[in-house]
Amino acid sequence: MQYPMNMELGGRRCVVLGGGPVARRKVGTLRQAGASVLVIAPSVSPELEALAESGEIQWRRAPYEQGCLRDAFLVICATDDEAVNRQAAAEARQRGVLVNAPAQPELSDFSVPASLRRGNLLLTVSTGNLSPALSRALREHLDREFPPMFGEWLERLHLLREEVRARLGSSREREAFWRDALNEHILELVGTGRIEQAEVEVRHAIDGNRTEP
Repeated sequence: MQYPMNMELGGRRCVVLGGGPVARRKVGTLRQAGASVLVIAPSVSPELEALAESGEIQWRRAPYEQGCLRDAFLVICATDDEAVNRQAAAEARQRGVLVNAPAQPELSDFSVPASLRRGNLLLTVSTGNLSPALSRALREHLDREFPPMFGEWLERLHLLREEVRARLGSSREREAFWRDALNEHILELVGTGRIEQAEVEVRHAIDGNRTEP
């Protein structure tokens, strides 16, 4: 059974072995998380080559060899050679480095769920490698249910949260307030683009729950 968590990768060295489509996708998600990405492969896709030329990632034009994973925080084994992936995974474990091998889950310490990002809002779906197709289908469903406006709504909620903290006395009161305030009606307003109305209604709820001095 897997343990769900979100990991901070800002500035950490993450090594991706391989330069094909899988490696390209993994590099994309690592960059979104702010990781310092090193790709190790004799050749890479045009997209990865462009990122290397612009300095957005590092590219070592060579096949994997022992010692490549020094100073890595995690490694993605995405070559098309299963033996190479096994060698790299073995080195990673010797060094205490986290491993993900998309095509060989038995080598992996963790899996990367299907995800949808809306600003700082991150929604993920995992089927524990039992059905990647279902993960993709559910991710597409989330894409329809949670349009980009939810990223802006999250930023507004962050500001509203400070107001609620200042006006409501206890954590129990604040928890009860948010449970009532973020109801299906508010989520529907946001989902249909009526974010201003959603904010007005939440602000009215805050005013109605102000703690008297």
